[in-house]
Amino acid sequence: MVAETGADSRTTGGGRPAATTPSDLAAQLADAAVDLEAAAAAADVAVDLGVASVARERDEYLDALRRLQADFENYKKRVEKQKIEHVERAAGELVSKLLPVCDTMDLAIAHGGGEEVKQVWTALFDALEREGLERIDPVGATFDPTVHDAVAHEPGDSGSEGPEVVEVMRAGYRWKGRVLRPAMVKVKG
Repeated sequence: MVAETGADSRTTGGGRPAATTPSDLAAQLADAAVDLEAAAAAADVAVDLGVASVARERDEYLDALRRLQADFENYKKRVEKQKIEHVERAAGELVSKLLPVCDTMDLAIAHGGGEEVKQVWTALFDALEREGLERIDPVGATFDPTVHDAVAHEPGDSGSEGPEVVEVMRAGYRWKGRVLRPAMVKVKG
């Protein structure tokens, strides 16, 4: 049995009273519109926060990638430099091992070695010189302890500025600007 109720007791499925007049209906529609706008604004804020979070994460990954690329470029440069230094060091060691051969040829030429010895010596030295070998043969130069090794001394004039190289007993050599072996010299002064 259904009890009869008045118009004020009628409700919609949402628990609100059913609109009976157009003004009630308009008010309900306005409330619904405000609720929808609030929900849309909340969704926009959530989307904006999500987009900002994703953008921040993207920027972090991009920065990490750039750092990694820079580290890799530095690594490649360092490895290339080490490889060049290794090759130069190995070549310098080989030239150091050839210096006794150069000394022997110098002695052979000084003791009357023939034209053949001079040709071999010239060919060998020219090839090494093209690669970076430089002979230190400083007769008449001022003594420099970084490139000369004084093994003999003779008194000199009192007016000289400093010790002077008067005789080279064994030639010295530089390899690409670095002294491999100082020249063994006799100094005066």
